[in-house]
Amino acid sequence: MASTEESFLARRIDAEAFPLAAVDVLALSAVLTIGVVNHHGVDYLSTAPVEWLLTLVPFLVGWAVAAPLVGAYSAGAAESAKAAIPLAIRAWIPGAAVGFVLRASPLFSGGFQLSFGIVMLLTGGVALVAGRWLFFTLLR
Repeated sequence: MASTEESFLARRIDAEAFPLAAVDVLALSAVLTIGVVNHHGVDYLSTAPVEWLLTLVPFLVGWAVAAPLVGAYSAGAAESAKAAIPLAIRAWIPGAAVGFVLRASPLFSGGFQLSFGIVMLLTGGVALVAGRWLFFTLLR
């Protein structure tokens, strides 16, 4: 059974795509941080750093779960923006859903409202698309 799991993950994660992981984490962290600043002000980042980071965690966990399963870091993702961007969008939908479930749980504060879900789904998707597009435009 372990070899089946290893081969599945081996097809989903390619070392050439690791720079995309950094881009994706930065993009999602940036959009979430902008939301925190819009709701709490910029001082919140220094006065409540733990709460700020706990705002990021549900969505970064969701992304970490969904992205490899969808193949957002597969060999094809590392080839071009044309391949990488659709994979990010396909991974963000379940990744955001995991984030919503975690945020609605007692483990994290903030809860879940439909308007937040729509905004987060759209802004997170735009951030991932923009980050990957910039990566391939500027660095590759």
